[in-house]
Amino acid sequence: MLWLGLAGSLFLFTLLLGVYVMRKSVGVHWTDVPLPSLFWVSTCLIIASSVTLHGANLALQKDQFPKFRTFIGATLGLGILFVILQFLGWVQLIQAGISTVNNPSVGFIYLLSGLHILHIVIGVAVLAWAVYQSIKNHSYVDAFVFSVNPPNQLKIKLITIYWHFVDVLWLYVFGFLLYHHGW
Repeated sequence: MLWLGLAGSLFLFTLLLGVYVMRKSVGVHWTDVPLPSLFWVSTCLIIASSVTLHGANLALQKDQFPKFRTFIGATLGLGILFVILQFLGWVQLIQAGISTVNNPSVGFIYLLSGLHILHIVIGVAVLAWAVYQSIKNHSYVDAFVFSVNPPNQLKIKLITIYWHFVDVLWLYVFGFLLYHHGW
């Protein structure tokens, strides 16, 4: 089921990027604007979150539960910071006087980043569940039982797949926007 959802998301973003290219080729009322500088910072954070999630998985495989809690919590925190910085990036656009009025280019920045934020918020919600479980199962025995339970292992694996997907998706969208809007 996850793979179907990821394929649907990939299709949606591919479709929107295709519409972007077609709309830009028409050129009417199209002005490329610089991307908010905070998008660079948020991109670094989302990359770091993939690293911390990888660390959480390694720690769980090695029964290092305190490390797992630390890494999964860090991943959650980085995901939340990503969302905050994306919104602050929008504020940068607004403060610079860059508007969607008569410029669909800006509308696409909001649309693509906003749709990606929605995907991140879904990921943050499931990461919050994982953090809650790691805190709830604080004792070594409870943490061990949690980690060897096949349904829990599957949940962590699915969270990891989803999170890495939305990370790579952002890198693609951000790279696309950089290409079309300049560095």
